[in-house]
Amino acid sequence: MSISFAVRGDHIQLDQLLKAVGLVGSGGAAHAMVEAGEVRVDGQVESRKRAKLRPGQRVQFGGEEIVLVAGDGA
Repeated sequence: MSISFAVRGDHIQLDQLLKAVGLVGSGGAAHAMVEAGEVRVDGQVESRKRAKLRPGQRVQFGGEEIVLVAGDGA
């Protein structure tokens, strides 16, 4: 299943994204998942907890895919 997430501004940090879509309960849990190598960005394992993600990128985690789309600015 794929989740569409609107990015406000030019980017969102990976840990914030995982929290915002409800795939983890806290920033600490997001950091643990990234450190464990469980998160992929555009098909590659991402090891930076605060990687800056932009519209057009895809994040895979826990059987879900998050597709980043451009938000309304702000």
